[in-house]
Amino acid sequence: MNRLFTAFIVGSMVLGVAVGWALNQFLPAEQAAATADNLSIITDVFLRLIKMIIAPLVFATLVAGIAHMGDASEIGRVGVKTIGWFIVASIVSLTIGLVMVHILQPGASLSLAAPAADTAGPALDTAKFTLREFVTHLVPSSIFDAMARNEILQIVVFSVLVGTAVSAIDDKAPQVLVLVEQVASIMLKVTGYVMKTAPLAIFAALAASIATQGIEILGTYAAFIGGFYLSLGLLWALLIGAVVLIVGPRAMKLIGAIRSPALLAFSVASSEAAYPRTLEELQKWGISRKVASFVLPLGYSFNLDGSMMYCTFAVLFIAQVYGIEMSILQQITMLGLLMVTSKGMAGVPRASLVVIAATLTYFDLPEAGLLLILAVDHLLDMGRSATNVVGNSVAAAVVAKWEGQITEPEARAAGAPAE
Repeated sequence: MNRLFTAFIVGSMVLGVAVGWALNQFLPAEQAAATADNLSIITDVFLRLIKMIIAPLVFATLVAGIAHMGDASEIGRVGVKTIGWFIVASIVSLTIGLVMVHILQPGASLSLAAPAADTAGPALDTAKFTLREFVTHLVPSSIFDAMARNEILQIVVFSVLVGTAVSAIDDKAPQVLVLVEQVASIMLKVTGYVMKTAPLAIFAALAASIATQGIEILGTYAAFIGGFYLSLGLLWALLIGAVVLIVGPRAMKLIGAIRSPALLAFSVASSEAAYPRTLEELQKWGISRKVASFVLPLGYSFNLDGSMMYCTFAVLFIAQVYGIEMSILQQITMLGLLMVTSKGMAGVPRASLVVIAATLTYFDLPEAGLLLILAVDHLLDMGRSATNVVGNSVAAAVVAKWEGQITEPEARAAGAPAE
């Protein structure tokens, strides 16, 4: 099924490019624009579907995730070290995406005009974006009003408070927690339904873009894809350097051991699909079963390095495309926002698109920019999925080293337990 969906994605990209080129070449500019406008009906519906699921999905997944974090904290020392590593890795991943997109400027060459509805949003009024405005804006006067307007940061604050309160109650309010988990499961299923329409939206987005902008827009896509994979390479180098520094030269054998699950994640664009093989390879390399079985599942929820880096890279790419400057304060706020929302989106199909859509809404950036990255999202999802596998494997090795839970090859050969 996954391969069939991948085939649909690739087919929609090829067909979208072909149809867009034909419209651009063989129709007068006015007719090409009119046809592109009709195609935008499909993309507009897709965008509305994405926006529709943001508020309930963020609320339910964050509350459920934070409520269960209480279980991890009870494990004590290992839990604290694991979460500490995840936080540092998240900051590094987000910062690399931020810095690299500024250096490479992949969206600067396109220079699209922002849609009229997006040109005068209050969130981009730098004069109003003061510390006072930011702090008071954090707290919703009504959670229902915040959800109705997709005020993502207010929803996050409310969700964190509710999740923390649930985890602090002795019996964890089981009925409330079950209800929230059921809502999260329902919204994940709805998200899955929405994402099944992605091939159609990709076709319409590519065809409309090329019909109006010409085939030259593919150069911008090439710069975007190339810049992102260059950034992933830098992140890989830092992760490998960190694990070698902490664990020692033997860590290079770990990179070889996880090559197969990383390749699997790249091929099917899903880090979750590689989970069983990753767990097996980590234990073969020498990480104790109890550390690997704790760190890896937690990492799949809270340490998606590739996905987090992609969020900052993509949001600022969209800002560059429309010639919108974001202040330093806004960019720092964006990092903090993505730091939290990316944790709540774990396990969501095409999770990064939902997180990016929420971020665009908060900063009043043109929502149409999501369609630009949607066209090539699958190609980028392959790289970030493999990166997620590497990041979680490195995290497991580092925590195991700190806990003295790495078994040397000689000890394993002698029959030492892997517990």
